[in-house]
Amino acid sequence: MDALPEFQLLRPRTLGEALAARTAHPGSQLIGGGTDLLVNIRRGIVAPPVLLDMTGVSELTQISADEQRLEIGASATLVDVAAHPGVVTNYPTVAQAAHGVAGPTQRNMGTVGGNLCLDTRCIFYNQSTWWRAANNHCLKTTGDVCYVAPKSHGVCFATFSGDLAPALLVLGAQIDLAGPGGRRTLPLADFYIGHARHDTASGDGKNYLALAPDEIVIAVRAKHTPRLRSGYDKIRIRRSIEYPVAGVAVALTRDDDALADLRVAFTGTNPRPVLLEGTAALCGSPLDERVLAGLDALVRDQIMAMKTTFTPGHYRRRVAGVLARRLVARLWAQGSEIRDQGSGLATA
Repeated sequence: MDALPEFQLLRPRTLGEALAARTAHPGSQLIGGGTDLLVNIRRGIVAPPVLLDMTGVSELTQISADEQRLEIGASATLVDVAAHPGVVTNYPTVAQAAHGVAGPTQRNMGTVGGNLCLDTRCIFYNQSTWWRAANNHCLKTTGDVCYVAPKSHGVCFATFSGDLAPALLVLGAQIDLAGPGGRRTLPLADFYIGHARHDTASGDGKNYLALAPDEIVIAVRAKHTPRLRSGYDKIRIRRSIEYPVAGVAVALTRDDDALADLRVAFTGTNPRPVLLEGTAALCGSPLDERVLAGLDALVRDQIMAMKTTFTPGHYRRRVAGVLARRLVARLWAQGSEIRDQGSGLATA
């Protein structure tokens, strides 16, 4: 990696100071733990003249989680989210996703806002300056071709790989934003616009967040849903310090022997985290092969076959489907155990 270029570091203490500094310094970028941004700076991918250290804004570090609602500030660290008793008890998919990010060092430094706004990546973009220059710069930097999909005609297929987004998507989370024009709230699903499709003008792997100029992520919120069981799982080449080949979050409700609600979301596969569409049609009956086959079909239709440094594209899509099936089956079985315990049928 190259040495860090010169930049100015500002440390706002309030949200108001941060917003004022953001407006006063065009081209500035926010930094929390720096686990992604500093790597990109050293690789020569970006060179912001000003960095705003958001870790000193105490109002953005708060975590509130109980049986009614979940609210996490953008500057809360991943290790604090993973260990928070209220998150672990009431929103286990969020705790599991936070605990699964990279390694302990990265979780100690990384923040919720940073993970939700994680830069998209591909095997051509996330390289050193000399490597990218030798292989011609890709569309996401200064080139005009997406080497992941050379026939995409100007559409970038870099992949989003943050772990928290799918976990929060299955909870129906909302995200709070603040900027020069005031505050606003979006469904988290609408925050990600990287569809990488020619029939939509919303965005791709290069333009993947619905952030207005100088806007800042403040917090993410979700309501508790009674009887909803959730979890997160992923596969990666190494057990730590590695982005997911595919990650999946599942939330479901079991009503006796019927699947009453099913939500499935993926990361590491598309230019945005994907909240699977069509799962409602799989509900209303027991979890059987028809439901699992239907889930496989939805995955094949909505998850892209994106290659990685180590795996071909078809492997990524296939493993995403396998992860989803396994997690759905595990959460379904947990619902059965709880039901049996409540009726006195289970002794262990």
